[in-house]
Amino acid sequence: MPGVAAIANVYNTPNYVGELFALTPSDTPFLSAIGGLTGGKRANGVVHTWQVYDLRAPDPARQRLEGADAPPPESRVRGTARNVVEIHQETVGVTYTRQAAQQQFAGTGSPIANAVSIPGTNPVPDEMDWQTRQSLIQIGRDVEVSFLTGTMAEPTDNSTARKTGGILQAIKTNVVTNAQPAALTEKMVLDLLQSVWTNGGIQVSETATLMCGAWQKRQLTNQFVTLKNYREQTRNVGGVSVTTIETDFGQLNVSLNRYMPADTVLVVSLDQCAPVLLETPGKGFLFSEPLAKTGAADKAQIYGEIGLEYGPEIAHGKITGLTTTAVSS
Repeated sequence: MPGVAAIANVYNTPNYVGELFALTPSDTPFLSAIGGLTGGKRANGVVHTWQVYDLRAPDPARQRLEGADAPPPESRVRGTARNVVEIHQETVGVTYTRQAAQQQFAGTGSPIANAVSIPGTNPVPDEMDWQTRQSLIQIGRDVEVSFLTGTMAEPTDNSTARKTGGILQAIKTNVVTNAQPAALTEKMVLDLLQSVWTNGGIQVSETATLMCGAWQKRQLTNQFVTLKNYREQTRNVGGVSVTTIETDFGQLNVSLNRYMPADTVLVVSLDQCAPVLLETPGKGFLFSEPLAKTGAADKAQIYGEIGLEYGPEIAHGKITGLTTTAVSS
């Protein structure tokens, strides 16, 4: 059903009788697995930074002579990464009449004409609360897309909106790019996993995850379960149910995500990722508050600022340029 860009009234949002089913999927597996809209870290500004550092390579010739002077000092250099929080703001509004007429049911014609012709009960007793919940769900879906595919925008003034950079944009080191569309293979996945593991990612088995859309999920199942005859299992990560597959680099979660680009497979160390929330003093994060009264309707805005912290980008990886349908023989 289409939405309406207007205050809800008895004509544009009529009541009906019977159980209420959602037509649109509301799952947000990446956001949910790393903390959701109620978890994560707190920011103290619109720009959120974190630090990274490395250690020198192990040296088999590092031994010292007995009685030798101390060697020259060495220091490790810290690096920094950054992202911005983006604003999510929605408005809901319901007329006084719409709130009062909760037991007025619409038939096949005009809501008013058929108002008393259908017996039953309304599964939505409070229209304002219901519309608010749907806006929160929609914000969660928007954030999920931003965290995956967002392109960071850090404007110098308020003429354009801030946008948080997604995990796919952040990955620069562990990348497998197919110049021409290519079918996903076991070798592609293992080569990427090896690169990520070598650089310190996917060290925590419970949070090491392959994330992809429907077609690439089928290819992963075919490569690692059907052809290898491994047993596919399931487990729960941050409240999200995932399947697991055996690889040379441990048992990895496979998370099906409808917002992933169809030609991409993501390797993500979920333990390195977190939502970052900028709280408004006295209000918190993602709050609802009434707007000024201008007529016979209640209006409220939902407001929150959120960004993605992805840790060291070398802890993640991606394969791009994959085929998205079966290749004809």
